[in-house]
Amino acid sequence: MNAAAAIGELTGREVVEVRRLAGGDTASAFAARLSDGTEVFAKTSPAMPGAVEAEAAGLRWLAEPGVVPVPEVRGSNADWLVIEHVPESAPTRRAAEQLGAGLARLHAAGAPAFGSAPPGGPADAWIGLAPMRNEPTDDWPTFYARHRVEPYVRSARDSGALDDSTARLVDQVCAELDRLVPDEPPARLHGDLWSGNVHWSDDGAWLIDPAAHGGHRETDLAMLHLFGCPQLDRVIAAYEEVTPLAAGWRERIGLHQLFPLLVHTVLFGGGYARQVAQAARNALR
Repeated sequence: MNAAAAIGELTGREVVEVRRLAGGDTASAFAARLSDGTEVFAKTSPAMPGAVEAEAAGLRWLAEPGVVPVPEVRGSNADWLVIEHVPESAPTRRAAEQLGAGLARLHAAGAPAFGSAPPGGPADAWIGLAPMRNEPTDDWPTFYARHRVEPYVRSARDSGALDDSTARLVDQVCAELDRLVPDEPPARLHGDLWSGNVHWSDDGAWLIDPAAHGGHRETDLAMLHLFGCPQLDRVIAAYEEVTPLAAGWRERIGLHQLFPLLVHTVLFGGGYARQVAQAARNALR
């Protein structure tokens, strides 16, 4: 099915105009204008089974009142996702503070378990181009080691992207997670909260492209630190005004970054393996 036909079927509106958008490494993306004047964004990921269903379920789960805004899902099926279009603008201090406070409230909305998928979402989801398993687990250290770190260590080591000494270092971190990370209840996470998935608009910061699941709230904040985020100090300050972070959270950033760094090592190799080693060493200090 072509884009115009899929968008029309899912929204129940005639598509007046549709154009393909550049960029994106995981999906084909389109902007469309409907007969009632509404602007929408659509994407399809045929090479990634379950990806659209996971994203749609994640967006619906994150759409709690009074938290960080997410685009409304206008329609979805196994192949296509159609969401509202949100115009883009420059980051502002006010938007950064709203993002921090909203993230704190989103995390506090909670999840049934560590590793739980969004309601209606598949257990087998994706983060970027990498498969990601959501499996409800009694405690965060077991979930993080078993379903977020160890599968990518194996894959990176098997491909030669990660050497044995670094793999052993990461294994040591996993063995000591109970000691390294404070016990907290499951938080409702965006799950892939690098700066590119924060969409700045005139009415604040929006969250897009989630890999949502139940996890540790420090993970989302560590992702914001991974590639930088505009006005991040203001985001964190506003977060802590709503819900203070546990002592030593900055020293645990590298620990929480092991997962995305390992994903990047599997997908892209290069210098990410060195960053994995450094993050593991920092976690064990």
